Amino acid sequence: MPIEEKTFEKPLELDQMFVNMGPQHPSTHGVLRIALHMEGEVITKAEPDVGYLHRGIEKLFENRTYTQGLVLTDRLDYLSSMHNNLAYCIAVEKLMGIEVPARAQYIRALVSELNRIASHLIFFGTYGVDIGAFTPFLHAFREREMIMDLFEMLCGARLLYTYMRIGGVAKNLPEDWTAKCREFTGFFPKRLKEYDALLSFNPIFMDRTANIGIISKEEALDWGLSGPVLRATGVNYDVRKFEPYSFYDKLEFEIPLGQTGSTWDRYYCRMREMAQSAGIIDQCLEALSKQDMPPDIIAKGVPKILKPLKGQAYGHIEASRGDLGFYAVSEGEFSPYRMHIKAPTFINTAILQKILVGAKIADVVAILGSFDIVLGEMDR
Repeated sequence: MPIEEKTFEKPLELDQMFVNMGPQHPSTHGVLRIALHMEGEVITKAEPDVGYLHRGIEKLFENRTYTQGLVLTDRLDYLSSMHNNLAYCIAVEKLMGIEVPARAQYIRALVSELNRIASHLIFFGTYGVDIGAFTPFLHAFREREMIMDLFEMLCGARLLYTYMRIGGVAKNLPEDWTAKCREFTGFFPKRLKEYDALLSFNPIFMDRTANIGIISKEEALDWGLSGPVLRATGVNYDVRKFEPYSFYDKLEFEIPLGQTGSTWDRYYCRMREMAQSAGIIDQCLEALSKQDMPPDIIAKGVPKILKPLKGQAYGHIEASRGDLGFYAVSEGEFSPYRMHIKAPTFINTAILQKILVGAKIADVVAILGSFDIVLGEMDR
């Protein structure tokens, strides 16, 4: 039979156009396709189309032990592997009733905030390229390289770490690691001021971002947004504050908020978050240096092959891109019966179909880039 030709509901007028943005488009940061209907340069309909990676990671969990499943989490949001490790471990620890030693809790918070800065630096650099500024990209990778060196000293990897363990962490902090980490947090706030002068308050950059892609508080809550995309609207919610984990309730930090929910607000919330993360890292290092903190207890004696009782548990954290959660269901076997991942990238991207309507084609890349998407997490 001949293949039926797909047609529009009604013929296009002379000033109407249909454009596929992606999936082979560098500014979609992966294989995202957005089907754009336009009249002239104005978008009348936008349809995000996901699923091009065909990953099936949630299904893969069912054929691996709980310990083996940890490796899969690195490959979700591969720019925030520490966060994926942590959320998964928290879910399994709740399922098993495992308590994590204090030293491991502080180390978890420490490396999570380092990874948050590293992820936001990638956003800062690539978003500048999206808008047309290449220099921020070079600055971002200069600082990120120091964090990658710290992670390499810690676990031997620079992207996919698998550093967390169910019940704690894999290794203690190496010798000289603390001094190098303090060196980074000592000069990094000065670099943030350079970023602001270079890009954040650049008049051209602000003109391109300050009044587009606006999301109201009500819309953000209705669409279930989280992370900087939610806080840019002024909604004060951060899992680290409202459902603390890894001793975040013992650490002092602020939650940066936006005002109008614009593209620029989403960008600048992440810039301010990096400054807060640097402060959290210093507090963790100070706590780890105290005499009442046993230097060798970094994990509980958990067997390599776990067999939890029947039950279910949900663990979630504040990852770089929002509220990341793992929902584990056990039937009393060595592998989970079901594992579902609440991916903030996937949930946040849905609102594009609303806020892109009425925008111009030239603003699509700026609006999309402000969401800081990672398709490895979206197509989990």
